[in-house]
Amino acid sequence: MVKIKLYGVIHSDPFAPQLDLSFEEPRSARRVWPVSELVGQVRELIEQEFGDVWVEGEISNYRPAPSGHVYFTLKDANAQLPIVLFRRQAMLLRFRPEDGLRVLVRGRVSVYEQRGQMQLVAETMEPVGAGSLQLAFEQLKQRLKAEGLFDAERKRSLPAFPHTVGIVTSPTGAVIRDFLNIVARRHSGLSVLVCPVSVQGDSAPAEIEAAIVELNASGLVDAIVLARGGGSLEDLAAFNSERVARAIASSRLPVVSAVGHETDFTIADFVADLRAPTPSAAAELITEAQHKIAERVAEQSHRLDRAVRFQLLQVRQRLTRLPISRAESRLNTLLHRHTQRLDDLSQRHEAAVSSQLRQRQSRVAELTAAVLRHDPRQGLAQARERLAAGRTHLFHSMERNLHAADAKVSSLAARLHSLSPLAVLDRGYALVLDAQGGLIRSTTQIEPGDRLTTRLADGAFTSRVEAADSTTKNFQSPSSGTLSS
Repeated sequence: MVKIKLYGVIHSDPFAPQLDLSFEEPRSARRVWPVSELVGQVRELIEQEFGDVWVEGEISNYRPAPSGHVYFTLKDANAQLPIVLFRRQAMLLRFRPEDGLRVLVRGRVSVYEQRGQMQLVAETMEPVGAGSLQLAFEQLKQRLKAEGLFDAERKRSLPAFPHTVGIVTSPTGAVIRDFLNIVARRHSGLSVLVCPVSVQGDSAPAEIEAAIVELNASGLVDAIVLARGGGSLEDLAAFNSERVARAIASSRLPVVSAVGHETDFTIADFVADLRAPTPSAAAELITEAQHKIAERVAEQSHRLDRAVRFQLLQVRQRLTRLPISRAESRLNTLLHRHTQRLDDLSQRHEAAVSSQLRQRQSRVAELTAAVLRHDPRQGLAQARERLAAGRTHLFHSMERNLHAADAKVSSLAARLHSLSPLAVLDRGYALVLDAQGGLIRSTTQIEPGDRLTTRLADGAFTSRVEAADSTTKNFQSPSSGTLSS
């Protein structure tokens, strides 16, 4: 029961007695909450009411944890809210959060029960006032520039006359076709090794990085070209990734970045040894030295042709002023000289061809012999011969062992038979056994009336002892006289 007192003023006299209205009210049943249960109930109510909200504010006290989770406080002029961004969501961010950055966060409001603290579990986050991709681009650009990856001193020049160029691009697109067409037109002797990759999407940075590493390790190419057509900032995101930038910087081969259109710039452009405005321009840059040489050769050929024509014209003019016989003689002499020179060159050519042919035939013979030596059929035939010889040897060895064992068994059987008591019985002796089957060796073992069994060579008979005498006497043998025992 709860006792309540109400005091009220009845009139204005300050000295008047106060009215004491006291009554007791029945006390209601109280529910006592455990702290964890109350906080859990509050958390459930908050998560149901604020399960998907957008919050705008400024990042403060940004703390990335070793586990990959990110913790920070989102604040404005009047309040602040703890934010937690778990590792899986943090890895999907396209920019790097930092203190003082104004962001828009989407997530669910919850309560961290161990502290009884309200927090926002973030799902996504984007900067306010600038796109996340553009912000990530600027942040990575500044960081790599500070590390010196954009310095001109570390950039290398392209080889003047490359034999093979590796191009990292999509195998199905206009980029690779344009690149190959320009190379074929300007430098037909240049080999192109295509390394197919995805040029956009989540897997593109890893594939591009692996292609650069593989081309460096192969030793097959003299330079690497990263090529992709134009697109939006989202389409070119793979070439703005840090792992691609560091793969370019770590490459021991010179790298040409030919990504997008002339107005597009990527992180790969700044790190690469040379930037080409377009993939077609990259093909022209790579074949520039060879193309200049071809132009120079064409120019010199044209000048040589004009010089020859001029010399022929002068010769014709001189010939017209010479007598016919003298001109014919000089022409014959010149013709014979060139004919002799031609014969000499022809003989040298035939000798060189014959020598090379003999060398090639000798090499073919050596390779043929080497192939025959390593022919598995010969090895198999030799193995079969060794197997047959082994089988024959094993058969003979087993036969000898069996004969030896048989002879040994026969010898042991003969020895056993000679020692057998039954063999003694065949010579006329007998074995006397008592009623229990024990062998009687002395007359002291028997008494009159004992029942004995006598074993002979061809059977046995039973007898009873009438008398036992231990004195030694001579017995008359039926066939040979007396027998002394």
